[in-house]
Amino acid sequence: MNAATRIAVGKDLLGLADVSADTITTLLNTAESFLEVGTRTVKKVPALRGKTVVNLFFEPSTRTRTSFELAAKRLSADVLNINLGVSSVVKGETLLDTARTIQAMSVDTVVIRHAASGAPKMLADVLPSHVINAGDGAHEHPTQGLLDLFTIRRARGCVAGLKVVIVGDIAHSRVARSNLIGLTKLGAHVHLVAPPTMIPVGIAALASAPGTVTIGNDLDQALADADVVMPLRLQLERQGAPLFPGKREYAHLFGLTPARLAAARAGALAMHPGPINRGVEIDATVADGDQSAILDQVTNGVAVRMAVLFHYSGGGGA
Repeated sequence: MNAATRIAVGKDLLGLADVSADTITTLLNTAESFLEVGTRTVKKVPALRGKTVVNLFFEPSTRTRTSFELAAKRLSADVLNINLGVSSVVKGETLLDTARTIQAMSVDTVVIRHAASGAPKMLADVLPSHVINAGDGAHEHPTQGLLDLFTIRRARGCVAGLKVVIVGDIAHSRVARSNLIGLTKLGAHVHLVAPPTMIPVGIAALASAPGTVTIGNDLDQALADADVVMPLRLQLERQGAPLFPGKREYAHLFGLTPARLAAARAGALAMHPGPINRGVEIDATVADGDQSAILDQVTNGVAVRMAVLFHYSGGGGA
């Protein structure tokens, strides 16, 4: 790995809305240098030796939590995973009490996923530790946005000028928000496609420049000349009342099928943040096909989170 130099990024990563395009590019470049660590026999570098990273996940997660754990360990950090099902949280302890207890153990970085939007910021405001947002409510999921940018850039050489279609449950998707912010900061044009009931009011305001986002309800129309197509998981657990008649109708109107992918630009990438509902938002043939970048996203996620931990856990110093 080429030596990476830490940059001044601030104390915490709470969302891509607070990160400049130049900093995003630096994080992606650092991830590029960390990617080869995963191909080594000994998959470690000493960049965070002596640092302690706590994974504090208040929501179920396999991909994100495991990815952060691997990233921290590959940087030689000490890692503590808090099992909230058996922690003091179930006894009534507040988030702030839990965080302060962890802080009393001289933790350097807290990675948090929480169902409440703003929970990471609340911790960041009161704790001296670095706080990394691993997804909060329907706010943001910044490292997922970064790994998606990284995957697109590696496959296409750049992000600027690309047409990216994001389709599905926009209203409940923190992934959609971080991608919309990050993609438009790097010069892509984003098409958001969903049933009217799944498009939140004011979502276009998150775009980094006027005219870089288009919103619609017709997937087939949006797919023309698309370079990337990213279906989102239907988050039925967040919806409460049903927002569409049924999964069959949703798949018919908004599912990414081989025929629909063929209507996009030749060689267009098919992406998905996972977990996948096969046959609903994406056809199994597409998910497992040659144009799928889904497993690349998983691989790239470790390198991107290594880059995030490297820069943020270092506090911007060398």
